[in-house]
Amino acid sequence: MTKVRLKLPILFLFLVALVILPVLTLKFVSNEPEEELTDYTMDEVITSDMPVINQTTIINPYTDPSVTVKKGYYDYQGDENSQVSSIVKHDNTYIQNTGIDYVGENTFDVVSILNGTVINVKEDEELGKSVEIKHDNGMISIYQSLSEVFVKKDDVISQGLVIGKSGENKLDKDLGNHLHFEIYDNGGAVNPLNYLNTEISLEKGN
Repeated sequence: MTKVRLKLPILFLFLVALVILPVLTLKFVSNEPEEELTDYTMDEVITSDMPVINQTTIINPYTDPSVTVKKGYYDYQGDENSQVSSIVKHDNTYIQNTGIDYVGENTFDVVSILNGTVINVKEDEELGKSVEIKHDNGMISIYQSLSEVFVKKDDVISQGLVIGKSGENKLDKDLGNHLHFEIYDNGGAVNPLNYLNTEISLEKGN
């Protein structure tokens, strides 16, 4: 018998190429979204590592809405009238007020203006009972002329905690029932009105 060799027509090869090429093209295209998803996931991981700033608002050292300011902070750059009204007279001695004196008709709760740690609790013959609190940002608040104290040294307290009750002292006996309140920042007394009800960062040193 004679063997016959069959040759594939060129047209048949061309048709096979038309079928295979689109399949290969679709395979490459399908890989593109997968690469974009990987890039997006990496961006999300990097973004989640960004630092979050912890901020809070300083509150007033009392909660009774009837409490008012009787004597303000002595501001060296203030006007003459405000300076005169912020002078404390005691035993023929004139003292510049380093804080604010809040008065109330009745005894009122005294609260911590921020989270912090009690660093001192004492009773002074002239100033009455007092509490000192160091806050997370390094600031110190002082509460004097208290009739009662509900905290002790080294207590870790939260903002708004009742630490005592208003009272009287000999230094400002004319004020009657009141709270003498001071803030120290960077080692010096500052005007509390410039700090109360303002938002601050709790990062130490800011």
